[in-house]
Amino acid sequence: MFGWTSRQRNVAIASFLSWTLDAFDFFILVFLLSDIATAFHVDIKEVTLAILLTLAVRPIGALVFGRAAEKYGRKPVLMVNIACFSVFELCTAAAPSLTVFLILRVIYGVAMGGVWGVASSLAMETIPDRSRGMMSGIFQAGYPFGYLLAAVVYGLFSEMVGWRGMFVIGAVPIFLLPFIWFKVQESPVWLAARERKESTALLPVLKSHWKLCVYLVVLMAAFNFFSHGTQDLYPSFLKVQHGFDAHTVSLIAIGYTIASIIGGIFFGTLSEKIGRKKAIIIAALLSLPVIPLWAFSSGTWTIGLGAFLMQFMVQGAWGVVPSYLTELVPANTRAVLPGFVYQLGNLLASVNATLQASIAESHGHNYGLAMAIVAGTVAIVISVLVAFGRDTRGKAITGAINNQRTDRPAKV
Repeated sequence: MFGWTSRQRNVAIASFLSWTLDAFDFFILVFLLSDIATAFHVDIKEVTLAILLTLAVRPIGALVFGRAAEKYGRKPVLMVNIACFSVFELCTAAAPSLTVFLILRVIYGVAMGGVWGVASSLAMETIPDRSRGMMSGIFQAGYPFGYLLAAVVYGLFSEMVGWRGMFVIGAVPIFLLPFIWFKVQESPVWLAARERKESTALLPVLKSHWKLCVYLVVLMAAFNFFSHGTQDLYPSFLKVQHGFDAHTVSLIAIGYTIASIIGGIFFGTLSEKIGRKKAIIIAALLSLPVIPLWAFSSGTWTIGLGAFLMQFMVQGAWGVVPSYLTELVPANTRAVLPGFVYQLGNLLASVNATLQASIAESHGHNYGLAMAIVAGTVAIVISVLVAFGRDTRGKAITGAINNQRTDRPAKV
């Protein structure tokens, strides 16, 4: 595959599936908001607090698991991480009340927060430099692919097993552990750094590169508003505002999730040719003319087409992110810093679902209007922020092993 070694292929598969199954567990909740609200006799708005809380605590997980991965290696920490969020997902199925449900989602959010940074660093430090843009798109496509799995499982099994049974199914990621244990090798970049006994202290990096860190947190907040603002309440938009049944919602979700996967890989690969900045800006700006079709049309076919095009652009921009963040940060912080700034951005964007639900309720349950306001605003913000950043295409990472040197971080 792409001229990669078996070691590189196995790492690519494990990283992709780790992020896929992490997203699968998160998005199961998105499809069940109305069901859980009915079960606990509350409004959907109150259940969306689970999304807010899960996103809000993810920086803790990114910091804890990321620091552990810098010290003990990417592979063992990734395995512990997957085991933790799978177990807490299973515990969610037994929640007797909304309060307990929210507490369990907080704990789950901490476990979930570590996966992106650890898995992406393992992938980006193992894959050949020439393939990093493509691998970035493939890895990030795990996120919408997890959404796709959640949509398929929801459509097939939700009526049969109920919302609690869906969370039991969410414990499936634990079966990925044997593959990682037997088939995945440690990051060669981390092994080389350990041989050189490089420092993994995070605080000095934050002090010396605080401007870069602030920039990345703000950028990732905008990106997370972009993704969560176009996905989290879309099933509720389809069910509540348009009255579609579970089967129709599942089909539309499958369609726009396939578009997400294609878009991420397309723009990730394109970024190797035109640069990271141009690829992100093009994808973000092309989402703007799609908004009327995506949020304000009627009928399953037109809404489905709008959703397809919107997620192609949204996840297209996201497809560049793993390689872009990895290339921007210092070499000895790739497991912790990209994931940490990503999840801090998530923290800032964690209000999205509750914010959009509030806007919708204040405008006659018009979820389309709420989503359009957020999506249009952040698409412009992302384009402006990226325009002021530095392009990192062509930066060597794996090549640094042979040269026995540490890459310097790119400046904003």
